[in-house]
Amino acid sequence: MTLRLYDTATATVRDFVPVHPGKVGIYHCGLTVQGAPHVGHIYKEVVFDVLRRWFERSGYQVTVIANVTDIDDKILAKSAERGVEWWAHAYEFERELHWAYDVLGCRPPTYEPRATGHIPEMLEMIDQLIEAGHAYVAPDGSGDVYFDVKSWPAYGALSHQKIADMEAAEDADPRGKRDPRDFALWKGYTEGTPRTASWPTPWGRGRPGWHLECSAMAGKYLGEEFDIHGGGLDLRFPHHENELAQSTAVGQKFARTWMHNALVTTAGEKMSKSMGNSAVVRNVVERVRPIELRYYLVQSHYRSVVEFSFEALDEAAKSFQRVDGFVARATEVTGGVAPSAELPADFVAAMDDDLGTPAAVAVLHNTVRDGNKLVADGDSAALREALAAVRGMLGVLGLDPLAEPWASRAAAGDELTEVVDGLVKALLEQRQAARARKDYAASDAIRDRLKALGVVVEDTPQGSRWTLAAPNPTEGI
Repeated sequence: MTLRLYDTATATVRDFVPVHPGKVGIYHCGLTVQGAPHVGHIYKEVVFDVLRRWFERSGYQVTVIANVTDIDDKILAKSAERGVEWWAHAYEFERELHWAYDVLGCRPPTYEPRATGHIPEMLEMIDQLIEAGHAYVAPDGSGDVYFDVKSWPAYGALSHQKIADMEAAEDADPRGKRDPRDFALWKGYTEGTPRTASWPTPWGRGRPGWHLECSAMAGKYLGEEFDIHGGGLDLRFPHHENELAQSTAVGQKFARTWMHNALVTTAGEKMSKSMGNSAVVRNVVERVRPIELRYYLVQSHYRSVVEFSFEALDEAAKSFQRVDGFVARATEVTGGVAPSAELPADFVAAMDDDLGTPAAVAVLHNTVRDGNKLVADGDSAALREALAAVRGMLGVLGLDPLAEPWASRAAAGDELTEVVDGLVKALLEQRQAARARKDYAASDAIRDRLKALGVVVEDTPQGSRWTLAAPNPTEGI
């Protein structure tokens, strides 16, 4: 089966045909680094990390460009509130974004350009748009430059709207516009704004408009035509619509496919900074393991809304623990096997069908269920095959506990784990001795004490083994 992806521009699932055979170029809009990323932000990173892994598994050479918007109205406002330089504020939360990438096992982009590092490319694009009659300098002397939406008949194609039906954004600045729906390519300097947040141009000092930044960076690193442009569904309009207009108006073909992941909501509302810190990634991974949070996000189809709650997160954590437990037990019995190069046909079909992770996760759990039936019989070719298949599928999803980054994190705690393991095993030996002499009260007391400490005991044909219970997802809320 050929890989097929949903294209927002045509509203159809289409065969993926790369611009250059064997290669894939992906641009997805990175974070405006105004604050710490929450689960809604990082969902997009996980989606496109899985997409990248699937392309690579399918034999493609993949280039991923994900920008950092480090100059923006919100960054200027929030840095002023804190009394710090805007660039220091942006860099602080850029590092927080990188931490969130890493903690959830997302590979870093091939390159991560900053908006402030690409002012020359933006000015060049503005010159081209003015010369072509698609942009104009505001006549009021403000130094603003706007894109003339009526000059581009195709405007609205991505979001399937007509210009006549559009309304200006409620917070749009009307200064110097010919039409309230025109959008800013360049924002002239205003008093009270740090001078360091402006650059010289033929129209006066100022800074770039948000939409222009991505057009300039995508074109610079991926060329005039590339394979996939992605981001959250909330970016489709106006951000991506404006990008498409700017880039095509200067003669670029731009993206062949537009991919948009659905939003993460809470109580039906889009997750946002105003909801507080409970869903900030750094706080969520104090309640569940990072690999469990990643599983929670991966199990949903990228075009389906994720309704975030700690109850749902807890259920997902328990579900992944069953997979994790099988990998641990099967590895103990077999001594370990490498991930399979051949994946189950149903898993491949699911991933090729518009990155169908829910169906792919179902195949994973079916394989784990069958593999668990083999563990009790000891090492066998069938168990090794099941373990290899499970690890292969987990690798595609970025969830293999025996692969990086999860393996090195586990290894970092090995010294402490050995001490705890020795203490728990000593108690389990006492429990086994109590059972042998039929002192079931003492046996149960030991088990209950371990449970109270967060240690789950499992009795298997190979003896008792223990794991740590998942943390309470509602604790501390």
